[in-house]
Amino acid sequence: MSDLGYQPWAAEFVADPYPAFARLREERPVFFHEPTGQWVISRYEDVDALLRDRRLGRSYLHVAGHEEFGQQPEAEFLKPFWDLIRAGMLDVEPPTHTRLRRLVSKAFTARMVEGLRPTIRRLAAELAGTLAAKGGGDLLAEVAEPLPVNVIAEMLGVPAADRPLLRPWSADICGMYELNPPEEVQRTAVRAAVEFSDYLRELARSRRREPRDDLISALAQVVDEGDRLTEDELIGTCVLLLNAGHEATVNATGNGWWALFRNPAELERLRGDASLVPTAVEELLRYDTPAPMFERWVLEDITVAGVDIPRGAEVALQFASANRDPAVFDDPDRLDLARDPNPHITFGLGIHYCLGAPLARIELAESLSALLRLAPGLRPVSAPEWKPGFVLRGLRSLHVEC
Repeated sequence: MSDLGYQPWAAEFVADPYPAFARLREERPVFFHEPTGQWVISRYEDVDALLRDRRLGRSYLHVAGHEEFGQQPEAEFLKPFWDLIRAGMLDVEPPTHTRLRRLVSKAFTARMVEGLRPTIRRLAAELAGTLAAKGGGDLLAEVAEPLPVNVIAEMLGVPAADRPLLRPWSADICGMYELNPPEEVQRTAVRAAVEFSDYLRELARSRRREPRDDLISALAQVVDEGDRLTEDELIGTCVLLLNAGHEATVNATGNGWWALFRNPAELERLRGDASLVPTAVEELLRYDTPAPMFERWVLEDITVAGVDIPRGAEVALQFASANRDPAVFDDPDRLDLARDPNPHITFGLGIHYCLGAPLARIELAESLSALLRLAPGLRPVSAPEWKPGFVLRGLRSLHVEC
């Protein structure tokens, strides 16, 4: 049976998945994709409902073993990686998830995030100003990547001299989230997980002894009715904040600017009206979703759009497709920087809604504003290439001139 162009490993699909998504929404909104072993869900209504449905989970290990869900036991060499990831909240379910999110939210507060805005604004201006002074360069390498990694490093309290370590660790760990990663990628992710864990463990212990005004110190000190994060949970949380808050924000910046360059009338509209920046950020997140697919395990039998999906199956929720669904968005393939309402699901929904969404919005808005102000004539030098991964979808580079 035809997959209607859904080929997540194909360069052509990664570069422009939207025609295939349109066909899927119309003809096969729920179908089993043999190469990935996943049920692909493409309509907004279904993705929205499943994100809120507690019969699905990021993990199944709280209710069943690997064999019961038809999965091979995890290779022994992967244990350090999964120990690290499952110490954070991303790949666990209630009651563990509830407890971790409650504790982390006591330290990672809205007030703390908003307090970072002046720092983010200063860093964005420095990076945009440097790019403009040079007459251009790689927008990703010189602005999109250093901004979020420096913000998160500042927030966590990572010394400036150690910050160059963070980006490679994050990229290597996130390689594991692509579809069926080869063993070499897996082993690289394990090595990065061990190195990052060891680094953070030493830093966390020093902050327990001598707290400072940073998030690691706050996480080390947080207590709720006698409960506190274990050292492993603190480290897993810090890794999650870097990986989730960095990789997607880099992609959102690159994808967003490439969308603006391809829609010059909207870019000129934005250049002429800075008050559009907040709605522009939301529209760019919708238009070219930086994390276009999230997976869930089916913990109880479900029916989606008349299709029965059994317990033990894995569903691939297509955020990027949902964000272009004409049932929800008027003229969805058109970039409209003033779009309102804009109920995109780029940050997810339900209990796993992205904890770092407010921080990402500030980073994207400040970066966009700084580049519009300091590099008003920004334009692309050439069409960029897309990285091969689809789960975290972004450009390899974006060369520009001012």
